[in-house]
Amino acid sequence: MSVPYTLAPQIGTDARLGLIVLQSDETMEAELRQVLPNKDVGLFISRIPSAAEVSNDSLAAMEAELPRAAGLLPKTVNFDAVGYGCTSASSVIGTERVAELVANGCQTAVVSNPVSALVAACKSLGINKLALLTPYAEEVSDSLRAALLQEGIETPVFASFNEPVETNVARIDPASVRAAAITLGTDKGAEAVFMSCTNLRTLPILNAVEQGCQKPALSSNQTFFWHMFRHARLDPARLDGQLWSRSL
Repeated sequence: MSVPYTLAPQIGTDARLGLIVLQSDETMEAELRQVLPNKDVGLFISRIPSAAEVSNDSLAAMEAELPRAAGLLPKTVNFDAVGYGCTSASSVIGTERVAELVANGCQTAVVSNPVSALVAACKSLGINKLALLTPYAEEVSDSLRAALLQEGIETPVFASFNEPVETNVARIDPASVRAAAITLGTDKGAEAVFMSCTNLRTLPILNAVEQGCQKPALSSNQTFFWHMFRHARLDPARLDGQLWSRSL
């Protein structure tokens, strides 16, 4: 026996977001859930294969996987924004190349990534010099610093946890991140501090870092979500850091 039914509107009447998350990432989705507004937002997530240990070679290898990962997002959805959630890989592959590969795999008005998002955030806040904290080895960090310098953003203050294993990066205690970020942020050579990597747990500590160094605190997930929300005309459910409040 068949029974009658009617069709409802597609999920995401207020906004439709797509997210390409690294297979090894344990943090981004949890932090995104904390800022999603109480609206009808369609959130669609795809995963991309990624190595257990991070190097420039392993990051570059994701270029070949990006079209397939984007193509696994629903073909029937016209996205307001789709984001590729890897800061270091975006700097290695190149933000324009990332945008091209993602756009070829799905229907979206905008493609974002943490590097493009950080550049936009720095422009919004008038920042040209960052204190940079990363979890990774020097060669990976150098690629990010070079990509930022091409956009006119210097990183004269720098430190790293020198941790190549993604599982360990995801488990670095936020208290350790907070302490390191405050130490870097107090340096007079920087106008703000940036905590790089979508796998670092940064969202809950942003306000404490800003209080500790008296400067804007930025992170990969925070700037990435801010950038996507801005294109989708969404306000966050909570405000963490000056970036959200000064740009609304």
